[in-house]
Amino acid sequence: MASESGDYKYDPSEDHAFPDERLNEVLPELVDHPEVEAYLDAQNVNAVTRKGYNDHGSKHIEIVRNRALRLYDLLKAGDVAFNGATEQGLDEAEEPVIIALAATLHDVGHVVHRDDHVYYSIPLAADFLDRFLDRFYEIPERVRIKAEVLHAILCHHTAETPLTREAGVIRVSDALDMERGRSRIPYEEGGRGINTLSSQAIDRVSLQPGNGTPVMVEIEMVNAAGVYQVDNLLKSKLEDSMIEDAVRIVAVNTKSDAGLVERIEL
Repeated sequence: MASESGDYKYDPSEDHAFPDERLNEVLPELVDHPEVEAYLDAQNVNAVTRKGYNDHGSKHIEIVRNRALRLYDLLKAGDVAFNGATEQGLDEAEEPVIIALAATLHDVGHVVHRDDHVYYSIPLAADFLDRFLDRFYEIPERVRIKAEVLHAILCHHTAETPLTREAGVIRVSDALDMERGRSRIPYEEGGRGINTLSSQAIDRVSLQPGNGTPVMVEIEMVNAAGVYQVDNLLKSKLEDSMIEDAVRIVAVNTKSDAGLVERIEL
């Protein structure tokens, strides 16, 4: 099983609770693809430079992808059945491929606009997938994988309801990038909105096997402002994600002020 540290990074050489050969073939090509790198640089312009939101660029994507694969691995180790790939007649080995692709491309719509970016991500991701997947799959598999990736991208937005657990993993993992590093740019430039301040209050997030549930997410806060990240953002994404019964969330205020908000459990 992978490391339990908060800075977990997917390691293809480690043992996983899922077949990883196909993922290990696709992931290096995806991460190093020049078009992907260009999108990840460009998508922060509207989000951060023009709108003053938290990071939605390459670091955010790296964290979401690694946490999505970690979350998926823990769920598989806990015998949680996934349905996206299998209902499309795809192999189990395509589950982590779908997750990695969706995690990488879910925010590309920011290059069009921050507002409603999820809906702009769909055609941009579809265009890229048509060209990227042809080196790994035949047409029938390409179409079905693309369908599942686009569904997961769409459903990282709370207005849409995931119909697969692969999509649920993306939805929850997007919210798990909540530490203070995510708000570094707007905070240093004077941003003091609730997203920025609440993110500054989160010190560490880690995913590990739970006691009674497949996954426990541990969140360390340094002040009560972090409650917004946990109770508003993460809770709303976990709800109706199809994995809510398999994930336990514990948030602890490590520097509690006058005994306020010392511990939250979801």
